[in-house]
Amino acid sequence: MSSPQEPYQPGSTGSGPQPLPQQPQQPPAGNQPAYGQAPYGQPQYGQPQYGQPQPEQPGSGPFGLPGEPPAKSRRKLWIILASIGGVLLLVILGFIILVNVAGSATNQAKGLADGFTKLVIAGDSSKAYDDYLDPALQEQLSKESFIAGVESLGMDDTCEPAYNDLQVATENGVKSADVAGLITCDGKNVDLAYRFEGTDELKMTNIKLRPAA
Repeated sequence: MSSPQEPYQPGSTGSGPQPLPQQPQQPPAGNQPAYGQAPYGQPQYGQPQYGQPQPEQPGSGPFGLPGEPPAKSRRKLWIILASIGGVLLLVILGFIILVNVAGSATNQAKGLADGFTKLVIAGDSSKAYDDYLDPALQEQLSKESFIAGVESLGMDDTCEPAYNDLQVATENGVKSADVAGLITCDGKNVDLAYRFEGTDELKMTNIKLRPAA
């Protein structure tokens, strides 16, 4: 009988040398990436690659200076400027209309006073009474009394009227004009004061003609 074979012992002779188990190859130390780093040639997550442009921040300009305002802000600015311009235009137009209305009323009052005064100077007091005096004033002052009072002043063709105070107003749709002045004649002067009132057509509601002191 053959004796059982003993297991192979190192250094012993037997069936021949057995190959050693291979160890896993380790990559070179220089190519092994550190813990948490991406492989060579690939950028880490969240880190920009070298040479790539950074996105510009809205509203920023070069060297950190503020850039142009957004289009929405510019539009809002134009709306504000247009509103201010519209208000100023309305104010100017209102002032022009007010000046024109006041000037028209003043010219109308002056024209009434001048037309009435020229009639009484020329001795046509009857026409002046009929055309210019308000019916309410005619009830208080008869035509005969009016004509007699004008004749007592002794005015003639040398007399010239001058109006030094003229005020116009409108209240509750009723226009009024107060006119004061002086009639200058050879050797004497006559004070005058008229008041005209009305809505559409102004009529004389008060009159004063007397020798100047």
